[in-house]
Amino acid sequence: MTFKPAEWPRKLRSQEWYGGTSRDTIYHRGWLKNQGHPHDVFDGRPVIGILNTWSELTPCNGHLRELAEKVKAGIWEAGGFPLEVPVFSASENTFRPTAMMYRNLAAMAVEEVMRAQPIDGAVLMVGCDKTTPSLIMGAASTDIPSIVVTGGPMLNGWFRGERVGSGTALWQMSEDIKAGKMTQEDFLEAEQAMSRSTGTCNTMGTASTMASMAEALGMALSGNAAIPAVDARRRVMAQMSGRRIVEMVRDDLKPSDVMTKAAFENAIRTNGAIGGSTNAVVHLLAMAGRVGVDVTLDDWDRLGRDVPTIVNLMPSGQYLMEEFFYAGGLPVVLKRLGEAGMLNKDALTVSGGPIWDEVKDAVNWNEDVIRPADKALATSGGIAVLRGNLAPGGAVIKPSAASEHLMVHRGRAVVFEDIDDYKARIGDDALEIDETCIMVLKYCGPKGYPGMPEVGNMGLPPKLLRKGITDMVRISDARMSGTAYGTVILHTAPEAAVGGPLAVVRTGDMIEVNVPDRRLHLDISEEELEQRLAAWQSRVEPPASGYAKLFHDHVEGADTGVDFDFLKGCRGREVPRDSH
Repeated sequence: MTFKPAEWPRKLRSQEWYGGTSRDTIYHRGWLKNQGHPHDVFDGRPVIGILNTWSELTPCNGHLRELAEKVKAGIWEAGGFPLEVPVFSASENTFRPTAMMYRNLAAMAVEEVMRAQPIDGAVLMVGCDKTTPSLIMGAASTDIPSIVVTGGPMLNGWFRGERVGSGTALWQMSEDIKAGKMTQEDFLEAEQAMSRSTGTCNTMGTASTMASMAEALGMALSGNAAIPAVDARRRVMAQMSGRRIVEMVRDDLKPSDVMTKAAFENAIRTNGAIGGSTNAVVHLLAMAGRVGVDVTLDDWDRLGRDVPTIVNLMPSGQYLMEEFFYAGGLPVVLKRLGEAGMLNKDALTVSGGPIWDEVKDAVNWNEDVIRPADKALATSGGIAVLRGNLAPGGAVIKPSAASEHLMVHRGRAVVFEDIDDYKARIGDDALEIDETCIMVLKYCGPKGYPGMPEVGNMGLPPKLLRKGITDMVRISDARMSGTAYGTVILHTAPEAAVGGPLAVVRTGDMIEVNVPDRRLHLDISEEELEQRLAAWQSRVEPPASGYAKLFHDHVEGADTGVDFDFLKGCRGREVPRDSH
């Protein structure tokens, strides 16, 4: 793709607030001068909003205040005027009922902050997994020049000589407790090793996945995704991004120029190559909807089917993000995809040039971390989309994190009507379940929970864990953490709360799963299914007021990205009317 920069100089958005000598411009300019800004910073230089999701209640983003100072330095150096703006920060590990419920609220707030204030360009300071899509969604809705700066992953955790992966180790150890393989005291000791520096999860969880998606989409500078949070090179990346956004504003290089169909295809294939999170599905679908690009679940299945998973990171593999960075990071993966004919090489990036120019000279320094295709963790590592009478709108599974022997399976359903039912019964040794059964969890989708929490990777019954069983087929309309693993079928659409077929599955029904054939089938007659659906009544009580009501009334399904129905498409950056 060839990008033609806009002519410079030209009038910027910010001059609607700060340019000239009218009463209104003096009103806007004069108040901002109370922070000590000299008059000449209002002379037409680009005003850059540093949209910062820093929060002490978002631990992954707790260092972004310091990182923002390096962004500011870069903006000043390039002749811009940086202004830091706090924006809504949703943390997966603190928000209830789930951070996913607030992704759209954050995106909506970011969009309005960008449109309503004198910002010519934006640096999107992100980290914890929902902050990345929410800020990109907001930027896409305004189409104001924007660049992503992620906070970077934590350093490796270590416990008794073994790597401790964020989240992944938590799920493993909690199962070991139930199986009697680990003591509670050891678990508490391991806790101290899980998060030993600032930054996001050090596994290829959703935060690292979305950082990789931002880079693969072209919305971040090359190499941004993997640099550890505490590495000096993370601060250099922040400063260079600050410099670059000023040039992007001068060129008028917009999100719509970067986030094209070709870019989304690159991101989808990249997700397969890195063994990325299933959460990327709903986030990329939502981002594409905001920029007006047609991306569907079928694209995920079509583009990911033949992509080998070559990044050997937890939860699919053995290493962590530190090793990924030292091996060469995402540029090496993109180069491999390009060499295999799986990269749209001409896709534009925030650098102003094609993505291939950014990665063609990348060097792989560790072929056990970033493997050749003939030694891949999974030969078909992309997200698989299953369909059938149980999921007419589709359901997803991550083959690289699943068990090979369960990819084709027929089993008796053991149904949990909601998450409370699951918690009440899963520990009961009288529960009629064995390793051949299929665990089914209902009412955990966007409307059902509400918010679609990360509970799809249901812990196995303790009585089976004690037998040495480590995986079973699990089906739900929920999500799961990108740090999790197992043969887990997620995002079943339509969800139970809107009367999808999942709502009428009964304990004892037989379910067929065939991942190679992309099939998910409830083994009852069509007539029986129709009768059950006709008799179904919702067990979800719609919220009466507040944001929960807005969410319930307007959220769409997992198959289209869980965005609000009224937020699709780009609404643009037109300057709002001045009231003064």
